[in-house]
Amino acid sequence: MLIEQPPHLYRLLFPEALWQIKVAGQKTVYLTFDDGPIPEVTPWVLDLLDHHDIKATFFCVGDNVRKYPDLYHQLLGRGHLTGNHTFNHVQAWKNSTSFLLRNANKAAELIDSTLFRPPHGHMRVPQNVALQQAGYKVVMWDVVTRDYSRYTTPEQVLENVKKYVRDGSIIVFHDSLKAEKNMKYALPLAIEWLKEEGYTFELIPARQSNQDNGFTDPQPIFTKQLGS
Repeated sequence: MLIEQPPHLYRLLFPEALWQIKVAGQKTVYLTFDDGPIPEVTPWVLDLLDHHDIKATFFCVGDNVRKYPDLYHQLLGRGHLTGNHTFNHVQAWKNSTSFLLRNANKAAELIDSTLFRPPHGHMRVPQNVALQQAGYKVVMWDVVTRDYSRYTTPEQVLENVKKYVRDGSIIVFHDSLKAEKNMKYALPLAIEWLKEEGYTFELIPARQSNQDNGFTDPQPIFTKQLGS
């Protein structure tokens, strides 16, 4: 559970980050995808989301956006949001604060979003402060599916969603080659199950403007939850 659902004490290290978002009068979840976009996996995710009329937030690696700009614009054009996942998927705790900021800013030249998620979900407190001062909004998660793990079966990925999801959960899948097998099995079934359980799917609240879909600022009523 320390991985699938971060404990309260860890969340307290980053109290300004988004972990769980509750919307008044709704039973809500937030689908997010890390590490893309890539042509082998992301289009499949987009088609599945279109089929269910669901919008999601994609935390993109800047170098992937550089290599596949048309795919990035597909994300936006189909009504999804994007966030910054650094330019090279750098591990924050292994690098200096100044390096992390430079890498995030390099990605920001290609990714029109103030949302930021550190790769692997780890960083040092001073790095979090510096990111906030630079204008980024850090988005963590309430449930990570572990679809990326070679030690996790597709069935276990689905079970992680069923076991740990709750109202307001930010859920992490990955549109990556490493996660492809597990994600392609678990995501469709997870969506069906979440719908049966009465959840609605929302976008992470963010300021983001682009010319693909005219989206500017989703503003649901939300409260930040630190581990309820």
